[in-house]
Amino acid sequence: MSSGSKRWIGFAFGLTLAQAVASASIPRGFALTTVSDCLFSLLLLALLLVFAGNAVRSQGRLRSVWILQAVGWAFWFADQACWFAFDVVLRKPLPEMFAGDAILFLAGVPMLAGLLLRPHLEPSHRSMRFGILDFLQLMLWWIYFYVYLVTCWQYVAKNAALYNRNFDWLYLTEILVLAGALALLASQSAGAWRRFYALFFGAAGFNYLTVLAENRAIEAHTYYNGSWYDTPFLASFALFMMVAMRGRNLRPAAETAKDEGYASALANLAVLAVLSLPVIVVGGAFDRSVPPEVARFRMLVTALTLFVMAALVLVKQRRLHQELKRANQVLEQASMTDPLTGIRNRRFFSATAETDVAQTLRAYAEGRDATARDLVFYLVDMDNFKEINDLYGHCAGDCVLIEAARRLESVVRDSDVLVRWGGEEFLIVSRFTDRREADALGLRILQTIRGEPFVINRSQRVSRTCSVGWAAFPWLEDNVGAMSHEEVLNLADRALSQAKRSGKDQAIGMTPALARAHSAANSRREADPKPPRPERREEPAGLQFSGLR
Repeated sequence: MSSGSKRWIGFAFGLTLAQAVASASIPRGFALTTVSDCLFSLLLLALLLVFAGNAVRSQGRLRSVWILQAVGWAFWFADQACWFAFDVVLRKPLPEMFAGDAILFLAGVPMLAGLLLRPHLEPSHRSMRFGILDFLQLMLWWIYFYVYLVTCWQYVAKNAALYNRNFDWLYLTEILVLAGALALLASQSAGAWRRFYALFFGAAGFNYLTVLAENRAIEAHTYYNGSWYDTPFLASFALFMMVAMRGRNLRPAAETAKDEGYASALANLAVLAVLSLPVIVVGGAFDRSVPPEVARFRMLVTALTLFVMAALVLVKQRRLHQELKRANQVLEQASMTDPLTGIRNRRFFSATAETDVAQTLRAYAEGRDATARDLVFYLVDMDNFKEINDLYGHCAGDCVLIEAARRLESVVRDSDVLVRWGGEEFLIVSRFTDRREADALGLRILQTIRGEPFVINRSQRVSRTCSVGWAAFPWLEDNVGAMSHEEVLNLADRALSQAKRSGKDQAIGMTPALARAHSAANSRREADPKPPRPERREEPAGLQFSGLR
């Protein structure tokens, strides 16, 4: 513990000691009351400053926890300021049903809320988005009970006996819930965080015992400001200074999937809180023991609370819908992305091909610019890729594929699509282009693959080449329905095979004239099953053959 922390703790217990000295040496009267109120005010102000300082030092949800604790101490300080005003400034006793009692009750609400956030864990984004709404519902529900059970007897139909009874029971319930939350958090944590929660539990329990002792003394008419009852009361708050110092340097751990079960429990409690309101309304409607004005007030308060909580439920439902939509989008993207290279996969092409084809056909039907209406398919196959796997292993082969995908991405346009077609084969769908310029992209593909050696490990590099086959859709510009895009893609595959047979490391484009030549050659082979004699092949008239090395 740092010297600064020790000074703060020493200051808190010093004020407690000063209270003991004042109780022993100053007779009952205005002077003792003034000293006692000043000492307690200083102690609460110190606690407010220390917990606020912890918030400044922290980040993320832990900062929210300390801010909520500081807000609680701000309520405590505000309640004490009211006491100081009556005791020292106005010099008259507090009213039996004091408005500041609500401030005292509210002081425990943000403190409990901060603990429900589980400061020892750093939540996931999803847990934070939805947990905060459940948390707000529960806090609103708790404040609703105070208004329902206490405020009505304070302002609507004044009844000091019912007011005090309900306030005492509700305050006791708040303390018990706080103690239960601390015990639960201690059981779920370990190490320094468990010691922190244990100290917090001890301070809260000791504080409640001192408050209980003071209340009994008040009922017995033996309590007065500055009496010996105030010394242990101040000591309990000095323990909270130790709590603040103990938690100052603590840091949360990452929330795991197991820990997210807590969020489900919190959500279930929030649902029960909402469902309890209609039950309370029905019960109140048949309760003839309360005055009509109180029944109407409670009905109005319940309706307003139900409206606000329903609004929070709607916000949560909207967030759930957005979360589900995002999750579906992520799953859809994952299903259409190659896990190795990070580029699109074959399923993506199947899902988008019809749209691309429809746009191309529409461009032809509307007579758009001929330089930006074709759809060209490029099939790229890494040459002799099996050698990489055989000589260097499959990990080296994966590295080559990843780098090949990166290089291919660098030569295509943003409007084009790069797809891992299978194995060592890639498909490039060039959109809004001109078939007469298709050779240019084929050349860039060859150059980017052969340009630099591929790094397969820290000490080894290997040069690679590729073969490219391409074909344009529509197949015939004057008859766009002559072939489907699947058939054109098959022609691009035939062009790739031709590039392989012709020595690899080249790009060949398949055009209508070249396709007719291939078809004629296949017919001759089928008519004459004998192996053909080597002969010099001549290009048929009108053949538009595109080959690049």
